[in-house]
Amino acid sequence: MRPPCVIYLVLLLFSSLCRGQRSDSETKKKPSCNRCDLQLSCNCSCGGFVAVPMVTGLALTLDLSFNNITVVTDDDLTGHKPLRELSLHGNRLAEIHPSAFQSLWSLEKLDLSDNQLTSLNQTWFSKLGALQQLNLLNNPYSCLEPVFQPLVRLRRLAFGGPDLKELRRGDLSGVTQLEELTVHANNLTRYESGALAYIWPLGRVTLSLHNPFLTNQTLASAVLDDISYPETQIVLEDIHLMYHESAEPFIVISNRRVRHLTFRNFSVSDEAIVNFLNKTNGAPISSLIYDAVTLTGEGRWESAKWTDHKSVDEFYLRDAVVLDVFKFVSFFNLKYLLQYPRKVSVINCGVFVMPCNTSRLLMNMQYLDLSDNLLTDLTLEETLCNGDGSMKDLRVLNISRNALKSLSLVSRLVAKLSKLTHLDVSRNVYSSMPQGCTWPSTLRYLNISRVKLRTVTPCLPITLEVLDLSNNDLKDFTLFLPALRELHLSGNKFLTLPHGWLFPNLQSLTIQSNTLNMFSRVDLQAYERLQNLQAGQNKFVCSCDFVAFLQSDIKGAGDVHLTDRKENYVCDAPFHLRGEIVSQVHLTIAYCHRVLFVSVCCVVALFVGCLVCVVLWRLHAFWYLKMTWSWLKAKRSSRQQRRNQADSEALVCFDAFVSYSERDARWVEDFLVPELEETRENNDDATNPRNSQPLSLCLHKRDFLPGHWIMDNIMSAMERSRRTIFILSENFVRSDWCRYELDFSHFRLFDGTADGNAAILILLEPLATDDIPKRFYKLRKLMNSTTYLEWPLEEERRPEFWRRLRDALRGEEQDN
Repeated sequence: MRPPCVIYLVLLLFSSLCRGQRSDSETKKKPSCNRCDLQLSCNCSCGGFVAVPMVTGLALTLDLSFNNITVVTDDDLTGHKPLRELSLHGNRLAEIHPSAFQSLWSLEKLDLSDNQLTSLNQTWFSKLGALQQLNLLNNPYSCLEPVFQPLVRLRRLAFGGPDLKELRRGDLSGVTQLEELTVHANNLTRYESGALAYIWPLGRVTLSLHNPFLTNQTLASAVLDDISYPETQIVLEDIHLMYHESAEPFIVISNRRVRHLTFRNFSVSDEAIVNFLNKTNGAPISSLIYDAVTLTGEGRWESAKWTDHKSVDEFYLRDAVVLDVFKFVSFFNLKYLLQYPRKVSVINCGVFVMPCNTSRLLMNMQYLDLSDNLLTDLTLEETLCNGDGSMKDLRVLNISRNALKSLSLVSRLVAKLSKLTHLDVSRNVYSSMPQGCTWPSTLRYLNISRVKLRTVTPCLPITLEVLDLSNNDLKDFTLFLPALRELHLSGNKFLTLPHGWLFPNLQSLTIQSNTLNMFSRVDLQAYERLQNLQAGQNKFVCSCDFVAFLQSDIKGAGDVHLTDRKENYVCDAPFHLRGEIVSQVHLTIAYCHRVLFVSVCCVVALFVGCLVCVVLWRLHAFWYLKMTWSWLKAKRSSRQQRRNQADSEALVCFDAFVSYSERDARWVEDFLVPELEETRENNDDATNPRNSQPLSLCLHKRDFLPGHWIMDNIMSAMERSRRTIFILSENFVRSDWCRYELDFSHFRLFDGTADGNAAILILLEPLATDDIPKRFYKLRKLMNSTTYLEWPLEEERRPEFWRRLRDALRGEEQDN
């Protein structure tokens, strides 16, 4: 028995390893989504994913809607603890692992709608204590399970779908109060009374009960009874009231004193409307809203004229369709309904005229919205009773998105509405503004946007506090409006801001999407009370002043704040900055302050130049340059002279060139020349008869050629002499010509034509090395490294001096 057990264990271990390898390979194949923004919101919608992709573990929002995900495994969302919102809407999700959401402790919003979940599991939500919104709509489960107990913070819940058949008491246990509840139960067949009764308070309830209203009014009444509270807004969707009995459930609405009732995607017959009016007789319904309504009857509701609907304060009708409009009767017989509402909206209902008799029935009306209809100038005259002021309490009139053409006609028709404060005539076909108009003195808000105006005239009333002229073709604004607080000019062609003195009380200015190039602190300071500015999406020229001004958040410019996003302020020029966000532009000092930068650079360059000149002067660089030039020039002249000489006489014709100061000429003439150039009769050095032979010396007084440049004479004398004798003394150091001769001797040391002993130094008097100019560092070094001759003051030491001098002068010949 033991071998089979061992084999079984080996096989089990092998299979587990295979599963581990398979899971690893699946992990490696797991898709990834990199569509995350800086706000850590990852939009992976419509990506074609068949499994939950990998995203950053720091994501706060993850949208996986409209993919092909079928399963959420236990580790798909592991590591996403910071996640706040997760949407799996519109997938093929049929299976969720019980611990799939265990790590999402911070999740606040979860959307599982429009999937294939056939049942709900309580363990999905066991760790979602922070969840506030849950959407389970349109999944094929037929009943609910008590899965909501852990969701103690749940405030918005949506569930149901075409397959929901049953709602039982206890299904919503744990859900005590909601801000919004949505239930899609068009095919509901069984409802236990009280199933929704434990949820209170309820802010808003949306119910889809198509079949119950048609076939099971008792069930519909039970549902309405559980969710009807005076302050709860009830929205009924997909309701078709075709028969007298269809309106029976609304008696519950009346009994529970519901005040806000909305019908959406609503079809109704005359018979059902009459019964609805009867069932809600005396009910305190203050808001009655019909959105997407189809009227199948002819409007014959006179049989309900005895009913009391004085409490209706707001009547809202949008997207209404009358199937047989030519048979539909006038509203004139509905006086019992029209005389009470104060707020009436009839939007996108194909209204081309409201007879004056009907208008006069609206005696308490303060708000009238006839937008998005077919009114013309002619029919508007009939609707407003030719401007006789019949609607004396009217404060707000919205006739936008019609076919009106004359602004002066509108001003005349509303002139006698003595309480009118708000007028919206936007999205009409006005092409011009007349020079003069008559408006009620109470008008404060005027919207003339999207009408293609090109100019603004004194037609505008000076009493306006809010004016909207956005999306026109305006280029300037020169009208004085002293009471204006808000001005909207977006979508026009303004190149500059309007003059601030025209609007002394303006607090908010919107001028987006124009051709505005820039604005400055001075422009904004002209607005005395401006606080909010929206000027993004313009063609900004990013000059240095504008960029610096905008990046400072307009501090000190009258406390004006940019209320739109900084990303809306983008450079259009110059070309190298096009597309850059102004707040991220960095301009250099050289670009912004060119004159100052060039001036500073010139000053710095001048200072550096002066400093370099001083340093070069201190280092005798100019002297070296000067001497180099003189040497090269004299050298070239000497070579030229030698090439021009007809006879080729020897270059060297002097034993020594004597460099001395004029003040030392007496010593040279009395001692040096007689001693070296004259023949010595008494030769004390019998062993060396050459010492008694005379030497030839080159002296500038007698040997320099007259008429030649003195530099050429010095160069020629040095090149034609084997040695150069420097008679050093204080006079020598102070002599300019001696310094030139020293200079040329200094260069000759590097010329290659003179050996290292070409210079012979004779000190007539004690002279320290420091007395020789520092720029002649070679000679200074030579004095420190070469033995020089000192003229002895004692008579008995002079023969030795002359002997040593002669030996030095004849050194080259002796060497040869």
